[in-house]
Amino acid sequence: MDQRVLRVIALMQEDSHLELPLYKMAQSVHLSLWHLCHLFKAETGMSVARYLKSLRMQRAKLLLESTFLSVKEIMNKVGVSDESHFVRDFKAIYGLTPAQYRARHLSAMGQPGGQQNRPMNSNIGQ
Repeated sequence: MDQRVLRVIALMQEDSHLELPLYKMAQSVHLSLWHLCHLFKAETGMSVARYLKSLRMQRAKLLLESTFLSVKEIMNKVGVSDESHFVRDFKAIYGLTPAQYRARHLSAMGQPGGQQNRPMNSNIGQ
């Protein structure tokens, strides 16, 4: 794979909120925005935006599995501001809404309904 594309992927993975503007990614690998978009799609088979969305959803899934952060807090951590888009995109990838995914994950971990061993205020903001 082209080293410039690998560098852009590494930048996306390093950015904890996934908020680095695309034009800055392009500048960092000495490409125009247009050239980066075309090269990225040719190398990965998907657009930069689609790759970034996928990365955000993977991080959200991990946070749903490993924390008791509210869905809104998770959205903020992965750089998504629109809850309806977040829920729709998550469900399109994983087949469940974020709340349903967490409940199913916790049930699979032996915590029926995800209620055992949860802090008292864990439902705030969900």
